[in-house]
Amino acid sequence: MSDELTKLSRNEELKARSRFLRGTLSESLDEQAFGSVSEDDGQLIKFHGIYLQDDRDLRPERAKRLLDRAYMFMARLRVPGGVLSARQYLMMDKVATERGNGTLRLTTRQTIQFHGIIKSNLRAALRGIDSVLLDTIAACGDVNRNVMAVANPFASRAHAQAVEMARALSAHFRPRTGAWREIFIGDDLVLGGEPKAEDEPIYGKTYLPRKFKITVAVPPSNDVDVFAHDLSFIAIVENGEIIGYTVTAGGGMGATHGDPTTFPRVGDVIGYCPKDQTIAVAEAVLTTQRDFGNRADRKRARLKYTIEDRGLPWFIAEVNSRLAVKLEPARPFHFTGNSDALGWHTSEDGLHHLTLFVEDGRVKDAGEVRLKSALKAVASLPGFTDTGAMIMTGNQNIVIARATDSERAEIGR
Repeated sequence: MSDELTKLSRNEELKARSRFLRGTLSESLDEQAFGSVSEDDGQLIKFHGIYLQDDRDLRPERAKRLLDRAYMFMARLRVPGGVLSARQYLMMDKVATERGNGTLRLTTRQTIQFHGIIKSNLRAALRGIDSVLLDTIAACGDVNRNVMAVANPFASRAHAQAVEMARALSAHFRPRTGAWREIFIGDDLVLGGEPKAEDEPIYGKTYLPRKFKITVAVPPSNDVDVFAHDLSFIAIVENGEIIGYTVTAGGGMGATHGDPTTFPRVGDVIGYCPKDQTIAVAEAVLTTQRDFGNRADRKRARLKYTIEDRGLPWFIAEVNSRLAVKLEPARPFHFTGNSDALGWHTSEDGLHHLTLFVEDGRVKDAGEVRLKSALKAVASLPGFTDTGAMIMTGNQNIVIARATDSERAEIGR
């Protein structure tokens, strides 16, 4: 091992020799005698949007009987802006019912988690997700995570533009490796079976020091909590159109218990960019973190610590040095709240949108409360299946979007 690698955390070495996130994952999943994967593969599988877990309630009894833990997997969807078509939502319901624990978990990053997937069901679950043109790539791991945006793109032209930007950012920072499709979907090895010929033009072989989170907001609603994320774009709207974004960076609310060197941090405003420079600015911020983030201590590897340690003026100067068009002075914005507006709302096109409260983000049937069955029935309504949408919010609620007058009447019955 080189002297350079000895200074890095173990995860950095693992990423470097993973063959672009392949490791031995395919072989581990083929081995059905054991319900888990190796420790190294357990780290790499996170980059594919999957965590290895076990049933904690069963730990004591299984330990008494000298049995291995009851291992299972959690898979997290990548869906920028949280927007699913009704048909896509129906497939997510089916995956949860047939391959998971029968419930859907809405997260604070506007996506869905599937829990309780046993090893023999994992590939089938991901193939179901893939069948409706979705995936779990980069929903976890040291990469850009699911990009959040305003809760309903159908509310206005500016809201639609914000979600389109979230999709563009997600696509731009999606890892280029073909490993996910090879391992879980069954595609052939890319480039004639020579994964070493692949390249990650933005991330490189070791990706980022830690996770990276981006949001896009449209004032006056701060429903994506812009100051709590690595990078946020706050829309500046004129005549109903987004003309650019005020940019914040370096937020993060996490900390390690008992470690005073870790702490929450509110993001800083670093400037303004026209809308056509948004992706360039995002890449400049992300690659600054790629190059200067802490790769020795994962507890201090987030962008907030890079800015805190080196200073905000240094950070802004470094970002600007990577830009052909420098950041302009920030433009003013005003937020009035960060909650979801529950209930029915009608957009200018005459379509209706119902924001439903979901307790703890858990979509399930329990006793007389049959939320999972109800949402499936809504998504299955004739007509709505083809034109409707189901949207996850950052507050773990769900929006039934684009209902016609007759569909609203049917949903309200």
